[in-house]
Amino acid sequence: MTRTTTDSEIAALLTALDGQRRHVLGILDGLDPQALRRPVLPSGWDCLGLVQHLALDVEQFWFRAVVAGDEDVIRGLPEGADAWQADPETPAADVLDRYRRETQLADAVITATPADAAPAWWPRDLFGEPHLHTLRDVLLHVITETACHAGHLDAARELMDGRRWLVLTQ
Repeated sequence: MTRTTTDSEIAALLTALDGQRRHVLGILDGLDPQALRRPVLPSGWDCLGLVQHLALDVEQFWFRAVVAGDEDVIRGLPEGADAWQADPETPAADVLDRYRRETQLADAVITATPADAAPAWWPRDLFGEPHLHTLRDVLLHVITETACHAGHLDAARELMDGRRWLVLTQ
């Protein structure tokens, strides 16, 4: 992936975000489509639904809609769609590919936007006044959310087959 930014702070934050994104995909590596759809926690979410949530509610929403102001990406979702529920007819590979595509589209927004730029759009009717005021704020929020969900995926994967992310072998 080619991307450039002259802002060293944004470059550092984007590097941190990339590490979390790699964690999300890496902890799922080797799971078959059935395992990706199997809930393992009492709340009932599955790994594929969580990745779809990251693609739509995190990468797409925060960067393409909020930072860049492209409200149409949100309006383009099916009525009543629940990002946490991947359509059973959609192949697992397509959901994972969508996450990868959304991260690339987000990176284009990030590298084209100054760190102190205010969000271009915010759905006040749904969420009230914005609580994140710059691209920097949004990046820190998304890094935190992605890391949190990577941890959820760690727990799910360990419950499924015992695999743990970045465990040193002896």
